[in-house]
Amino acid sequence: MGNSYAGQLRTTRFEEVLHNSIEASLRSNTVVPRPVFSQLYLETEQPLAHDGRTENDDEDDEDGSESNSPSIPYQMKPPPEGCCTTDGFCQAGRDLRLSSLASDPLDVPPGFMLVGVKSPSLPENLLVCAVDRRFLPDERGHNALLGFSGNCMGCGEKGFRYFTEFSNHINLKLSTQPKKQKHLKYHLYRNNQGILVKGAPICWRGHDGRMRQMGSNLSEGHVTSDEQPPNMALTHPSHTHGSYSAVSHADPIGLPQIADIPHPLTNGGHAVPSVAQPPLNQSGPGRPSATGPHANAGPPKKRHKGWSPESSANNLPETTVKTPPSSSALSTLSVSSVITNGARSETAAPLSSSQGSLTPISPPGLSVTIPDQLLHTCRLQPVIFKGHGPLPQLTGNVSEVLVSSLLQSCYLSSQTLPRVYQHYGPSPIQPLSTEMQILLTVYYLVQLGPDQVPLIEDLEQIFMRSWRESHLSEIRQYQQPQTPATQARHFGIETPSTLPGLPQHLSLPPQSQQPLTPSQLPWLAQLAASSCGEGVVVLGEHIRSLAQGIHQTFSRLMDGRLENTNYVVIIVTAPGQETQSCVVVTGKHQCRALAESMYSPSEGLKEINHQLSTGVAQELIHFCSSLGQDGDLDSLLDSANVDSNDPPPLSSSQESAEERSLKTTHSPKDSHTQGSKDLPSPKERASSPKDTCSEYSVEWREVRPIQLAVARKLLSHVCAIADSSTQNLDLGSFDRVSFLILVPPSEVTFQQTVLHLWSSGVLGGLDQECVSQREAERYVVKMDQSAQARIDNLIQEAHCNSYTLYILVHDHAHWDINSASCTSSDSSLGLVDQLLNSRQVRDAPNILILHVTSFPFALQTQYTRISPYNEIHWPSAFSNDVDLYHERTRYFGVSELLESTRSGSSLPLMRYDSSFESMASALEERFPKLHSAVIRTTIVIQHYCVALMAASGKIDSSHNLHKHTSVETLEIVQSLLTAAQQCPAHHGHMVLLRIPSLALAAWAHRRLSRVRRQLGLEESFEIILGNPNQALNIGRSFTDQIKTWLKIQDADWVPQTYLELEALPCILILSGAEPLGESLPRSLKYCDLRVISCSYLQRTTLEQELGLAAYLVRAESRPPHNPGPGSDLLESDAEKLSSTDNEEEEGQENGDSPLSSSQQLQSCPDSGALDPFPAQSTTSPNVHKGTMDTIQSPLQSQTQLQPQPLSQSFLYPQPTPHHQTPSYSQAQPISQLQPQTQIQGQNQPLSQTNSQPHTQTLPQHQSLSQMQTPHPQPQPLPPAQSRRQHSKSTSSGSLSPRASSPHMSCSWARGVSRPPSVLLPRALYDIITASDSSGLPRCTSFLPHMSVAWASSFRPLLSKMMTCTEQSLYYRQWTVPCSYHMDSSNRTEGRSDNFHPRRLLLSGPPQVGKTGAYLHFLGILSRMLIRLMEVDIYDEEDINYSAQADGVQYHPANASWPNPDIMKTMPFDYTLHDPKYDDISSVYNPGYKPSAEGNPVRQEDIYLRRRTSRIKLSKYAAYNTYHHCEQCHQYLGFNPRYQMYESTLHAFTFTHLLLGEEIQLYFIIPKSKEHYFSFSQPGGQLESMRLPLTSDWSPDCIKSPIFTPTTGRHEHGLFNLYHAMDGASHLHILVVKEYEMAVYKKYWPNHIMLVLPTVFNGAGIGAAHFLIKELSYHNLELERSRRLEGGGPAGDVWPFIILADDSCVMWNAVDLDAHNGPVEHAVSLKQVLQHMEACPDLAHYGLCGIRKWGSRGLTGNKQREPFSRGHLHDFLLLNVDRSQNVQYDQNRFTCHDVDFTLRLHSAGLLVCRFNSFSVMKKQIAIGGYRTFIIKTKMTDVPTSVGPSQYVCAPDSKHLFLATPAQLLLEKYLQHTSQKLFPLSTKNYTHPVLSVDCYLNLGPEVTVCFVSSRPHSVNISTTGLLFSGLLLCFADSFVTPGFLKKFSFLKGATLCVISADRSSLRQTVGRLELEEEWRFRLSDEFQTANAKEDRPLFFLTGKHI
Repeated sequence: MGNSYAGQLRTTRFEEVLHNSIEASLRSNTVVPRPVFSQLYLETEQPLAHDGRTENDDEDDEDGSESNSPSIPYQMKPPPEGCCTTDGFCQAGRDLRLSSLASDPLDVPPGFMLVGVKSPSLPENLLVCAVDRRFLPDERGHNALLGFSGNCMGCGEKGFRYFTEFSNHINLKLSTQPKKQKHLKYHLYRNNQGILVKGAPICWRGHDGRMRQMGSNLSEGHVTSDEQPPNMALTHPSHTHGSYSAVSHADPIGLPQIADIPHPLTNGGHAVPSVAQPPLNQSGPGRPSATGPHANAGPPKKRHKGWSPESSANNLPETTVKTPPSSSALSTLSVSSVITNGARSETAAPLSSSQGSLTPISPPGLSVTIPDQLLHTCRLQPVIFKGHGPLPQLTGNVSEVLVSSLLQSCYLSSQTLPRVYQHYGPSPIQPLSTEMQILLTVYYLVQLGPDQVPLIEDLEQIFMRSWRESHLSEIRQYQQPQTPATQARHFGIETPSTLPGLPQHLSLPPQSQQPLTPSQLPWLAQLAASSCGEGVVVLGEHIRSLAQGIHQTFSRLMDGRLENTNYVVIIVTAPGQETQSCVVVTGKHQCRALAESMYSPSEGLKEINHQLSTGVAQELIHFCSSLGQDGDLDSLLDSANVDSNDPPPLSSSQESAEERSLKTTHSPKDSHTQGSKDLPSPKERASSPKDTCSEYSVEWREVRPIQLAVARKLLSHVCAIADSSTQNLDLGSFDRVSFLILVPPSEVTFQQTVLHLWSSGVLGGLDQECVSQREAERYVVKMDQSAQARIDNLIQEAHCNSYTLYILVHDHAHWDINSASCTSSDSSLGLVDQLLNSRQVRDAPNILILHVTSFPFALQTQYTRISPYNEIHWPSAFSNDVDLYHERTRYFGVSELLESTRSGSSLPLMRYDSSFESMASALEERFPKLHSAVIRTTIVIQHYCVALMAASGKIDSSHNLHKHTSVETLEIVQSLLTAAQQCPAHHGHMVLLRIPSLALAAWAHRRLSRVRRQLGLEESFEIILGNPNQALNIGRSFTDQIKTWLKIQDADWVPQTYLELEALPCILILSGAEPLGESLPRSLKYCDLRVISCSYLQRTTLEQELGLAAYLVRAESRPPHNPGPGSDLLESDAEKLSSTDNEEEEGQENGDSPLSSSQQLQSCPDSGALDPFPAQSTTSPNVHKGTMDTIQSPLQSQTQLQPQPLSQSFLYPQPTPHHQTPSYSQAQPISQLQPQTQIQGQNQPLSQTNSQPHTQTLPQHQSLSQMQTPHPQPQPLPPAQSRRQHSKSTSSGSLSPRASSPHMSCSWARGVSRPPSVLLPRALYDIITASDSSGLPRCTSFLPHMSVAWASSFRPLLSKMMTCTEQSLYYRQWTVPCSYHMDSSNRTEGRSDNFHPRRLLLSGPPQVGKTGAYLHFLGILSRMLIRLMEVDIYDEEDINYSAQADGVQYHPANASWPNPDIMKTMPFDYTLHDPKYDDISSVYNPGYKPSAEGNPVRQEDIYLRRRTSRIKLSKYAAYNTYHHCEQCHQYLGFNPRYQMYESTLHAFTFTHLLLGEEIQLYFIIPKSKEHYFSFSQPGGQLESMRLPLTSDWSPDCIKSPIFTPTTGRHEHGLFNLYHAMDGASHLHILVVKEYEMAVYKKYWPNHIMLVLPTVFNGAGIGAAHFLIKELSYHNLELERSRRLEGGGPAGDVWPFIILADDSCVMWNAVDLDAHNGPVEHAVSLKQVLQHMEACPDLAHYGLCGIRKWGSRGLTGNKQREPFSRGHLHDFLLLNVDRSQNVQYDQNRFTCHDVDFTLRLHSAGLLVCRFNSFSVMKKQIAIGGYRTFIIKTKMTDVPTSVGPSQYVCAPDSKHLFLATPAQLLLEKYLQHTSQKLFPLSTKNYTHPVLSVDCYLNLGPEVTVCFVSSRPHSVNISTTGLLFSGLLLCFADSFVTPGFLKKFSFLKGATLCVISADRSSLRQTVGRLELEEEWRFRLSDEFQTANAKEDRPLFFLTGKHI
């Protein structure tokens, strides 16, 4: 039903990894193979076992020291026989003593060290061995891995993995347990003479009493791994990220920490708080799953032979957040991957520790007092980064200093070495030492620019690169076995290049280089710092403690000696102590940035509100209002006001005071008073016809091809879930779809979704009653407090309507991912978790959740609920398959914006405003206490005010206003004011001003509105405050203008979405902490993001803001990337546009160009992401499905909803044939999903279409104009359609090329083909435009979302070539959710994968059209379900009804049952009426006159094309194997709660005279059905099938057994009668051929099977019916005798059986009481059968049946008779008792029912058809008894054999056929009867006489059936002349006398058929045929069968 799991990686890389995985699992001694997907990146680590230890912990801590535990007597293993046991020699007999080997050359493998072993029996000598240095401690006694790996230096044997084994080999002869700490004593080294000598003792610290030392070690912050306390539960697991959560001990500015928490330590001394949390991932023995949690159990204990990377990579780092310096909330994440909930989390230093990061209480007396007035004196608030060692306690004015643990977290995580590097054997890989970390930190700080803020991500990458480069050869060595392709992915190795700003020698230390010692560190650090003057100061020498260093730093700060210093690095390296460090940030800019980043986003907004409401910002506002010598802003405005003669609304002094009071309480009122009288009002302006703009068009309803493709992909994923064996979704049981779309709490987003929904047409198919847009609102819910009731309501509905599939669409899904348990009850955060992750939703089988987002990263963590198979990614523009979608638009996102910054000469679309930045930094220094957002917003608004004054021309130019604003702002304002004046309809464009703080936005709105009013510009442009909590508020005059443009008549209409503001000149001030999915119109020209926060550097946050500028442009148009040197070219200079440079410049400068922002990053990961010309590749607009996986660029910014209103597509004549012609009318019905979707394809610009696809590769900067030169004249569209295009909504397609043609007057039309220009803060611009080593933008390597944390520092970087699927797997492996993330609880539920089976994720870049795609998906899903509930039913009119009906009414129309006496008087209707038989010979009926034209001849396979109707299944339908609703599970035997039904096989034998031998049949009887049979004893011989008595009756029981013969339809046959029987108990037996028994049993395990004997494998339907009937009669007699034995009446046993086709799907009854004539309605099969079985005289009938349904079946008089006598087909009730002497012909393949009915009637039995019931037959094109293939004996391949080859002359050499003889004969007669019976063709009055059987002689021949049996009922043949005689297997009843009764035409044809030649001759002789018929030798034939296949023979002759 859909493609199975789309999204699997089908690349060669996938196969390689699969291969490697299998190979690794064969080599390894673990049972579980490594998961393949996760190998595509670094592998997952090993989960904990139940007791909190890793799987490898099966041994005790043998390396624990000999602490206080009693010693255990140790028995050494006896040495193997014959080996050497001499002390000082190994078992191989080689000398190991140092004295002997001192001068020998020894081969030491890389990574190993020579060590002296102390042997108790040789106290004076040392034994030499080589030990892997990872298992030895470093110089400070740290970092030794548990376990051992060594080689014998005597015999050279390698690979000893256990010290016990090694000590036996070297004959240590110990009396105690061998311990490496005790016996590996000394390092050995060669002296100057090359002699091996004893060196320093190996520093095994603490082995003599480790518990005693715990305390002191902890206080220094490190303990080696060998000293782990023996029995602390969390000892080993402490590396698993899930097994602890950060103790959120707030330690604001270093208050004393709680010291008595024991800190269990893991290897390498990284301790983690042991907070009780259930051990995670208890999924059974170490089954790392790719997406599952990567629990890292510390390094394995000694038994680690099969130790694979998964069992390792330490995840300590996970916890650490590499967050941008800013990431406030994350900061605390130090080791545990959980963030404290405390808001100011930075200050909550995490309790975790690594090499001294523990922060225990510092010894008393080491506190530092913060000087008074520090902030006032220095105008900054210093930030102290904790580094190594405990920070001293701070006292005094602690609020003036901030303490951050970000750096400490970074140190920690980069020292937790992953074990992946040990997979291939021992090696010398060690983490970076503390000294190296400190030195690299200094280098990093030194190379930062004076305005740059340190980014922890960057520092972490420097650590990682330095570490990789120092171990490059080892890492490479371990990678050899992998292919180069996987290598870089695995380890993220870049070729060593020097790190920025680091000296070459440091960047790649040669192997021989000695490690950095603590004593060298201070002077090396000072040397490094000397290169930047005073920028970085290192305090190292003479500093004895951190307290002393911090105290010195404060003193210098107060003395002003650090004026030019940004960072002070304090290093303490006292001999014998741990190296300690910290960094004090003293740069003003850096301190501010870091301080602001320590706020969470919500706290930052609160702080801004606080500053505004308390008035502290007032001084700043006054300061900004002063223009120096040029006067004061307010007074200049007042003068402008006076000049313009408008009465001032308030006196200006009053007003300005009021304006500036910063109370942000009320939302601004727009004062839209009718302003300057000289401008005509918008109404007047727009109404005059000459003032309309021919360029304007807004289109809402078209679905783009790519949206269709995505919708279908969603559908196929849903089908894949349904098709999988998990039975998580039973699509077949749903008959309709309902849905609810959840959107963030933004009124505009809500209305926009409603608008898309209403215009998409989806509701038309789902909800006929929804007749207005207002009613569509009930399908969309804002996720605020009101959502709870709506979702509860939906859950209840879903519970009650199990046949409705409910789709919960969670749009903008990254918005609220907070855990409900971590949020306060009053906030709306956590609602999604509370509602969507609730048990009711999760467990409801008919609720499916679709998350839709542009930023899926937060939902792709190790604990995600969404299976990677259920992710659907928008096809990427960077894939070569784009063309498959025939897209006519091109998406411009982040990547294209970035591209524009690199294209050299052009003015980039994304830029920063340097004059604004310099002013902001000056004021930030001046006002250190104010939040930078307040300062920056004030400056921006001031710039806008001044620019408005300058551009309005109302202020005297002598004031030099332009000096007081920036060029960028002036250009924006001039462009805004002039655009509307150039268009006759006053179309203009939008300027977006993004101000996250609601309070600042409200102030800005009031300020700008006041300035606008005072300048008299109220009618020129609108100023809109976009507050997510409020509806849109637009002035009346502007609303009227929009209504005129959109031709809206409704008087009450007001715009409710930004999309409807298309072409309105306006400034939109968009507020809110983050955009909530609002789409912007295509008239957006400038995106002013200068005041967004630079503090939150997560990928989602950045891409979301940039996504506001995302845009769809016409695929053919190239972005104008080349503006010339000049800067601003106002639109008024239209003439200049003809030159390319200017034109482009204008585009860029004015922001017209279409690039949208988000894509690039979005695509980043994609292949093309940052290619230099990504855009090109997309020119040709289509995208192929493969691309879907291609990544959306990481940045995907904005959200999905946004429809981009289409670009206007202006119409051009379209010459090129291959593009579609512009048809406007084709509004596609439902498909049109949403405005967004619109593609304007239709109105495609022409010229371009022809330009070859290569245009794609043109460099971007080719200007539009160059590309589009050949313009045909624009033709105005027909007004109605042409105007309807809407705005930039996602769908928007873009616009016609004409946008660039030189003479347009409407600047909106020009601008609409170009993406907006984006202005960013300088800090963000620098970050976004920088690339990392993989060529991706730096921001892609940032933490993806605030609510997740990295699992490890040692992760590879994202790769530029990753597809979306790979990117998802990357995040699933390398990120973990924080404690307040809703998925953080998902790991504890005990399932192995924790994926929710009915949850899908659709991701795609912002504004690309996701809303349209998912709405279309809802439409096609609904149609598919309806289609699943419909079947193709044969719907044909009955044939062969003669014109004149006899008009006699035998039974009253409402008679319930037939009266046998009346039935006997009715004539038998020999004529066939079933339309399936319109291609066979008609049966002669004296009363029937055929119509002149006869029946048309049909081909054989025509039945596949017979007329059908699609009919919806009723609740009483029969089903095939694809249906499995809950009610059926037990019936079908698939209920997972029960075991699959067992069946037993029973043989049943009976004798039949006709067959002349015993027949053995087999019954397969499920245990649940055994009560229908009687056995000789329980489990014994099958005796009979139980039959009820005639007198039995039960309302829930059907008495007649139902037999369904079937072949080839194990999947498609309709054998599920559960619903058809309406629950009644019934006996249903499938009659199957032996070779199909197994497959039928597999699909229908709970059905009884009757298996035909082997000889019938090739037989037709006649054989099956023959055996069923004979078996049933035999069984009837058995049952009678059984009853007699039991003393009951024998004759009373029920003698009826039902023979039903396997395609009967529904049954109907006629309702005669309907008002407008008889009407049919669906009834259950139970009702039909019970009615027929209740017929009082049923025993009188031999055969009963029902009508075949036809849609016109009840019209005309022919069916008024409720009962009739005639042919019956398909569904028969057969009396096996009365029909005992009439058998089905077991040889027949075709028309066996016609033959049987004729013989039954002639035997005098009553045949009755109940016309008040009808059966519907489903068209099943697969299998069935009609599908016999005629093939030759030579080959099994069907060859085309014509009917003339079906027979041949006897004894001839003819091609024999492998087909039963009877079938060949039947087919031959059917197709060649015109030759055989030439006189009979089309000659109804002279039929062929057929004796005792009916054979089909083709549609042009009529057959007259007569029976030769005595007393048989035959038609009168008096006076009939027959045109032929057919004798088929004539028996003894046929005599010469019988034949002489009939008269034949002269030349009539005789055909005698026999089983062999001798019986043929006997028949001719016995019947004296030669008297009247002439035969020739050449008239004898046989079927084309070989002798062994028993051919049939026939003889033809002519009547004399």
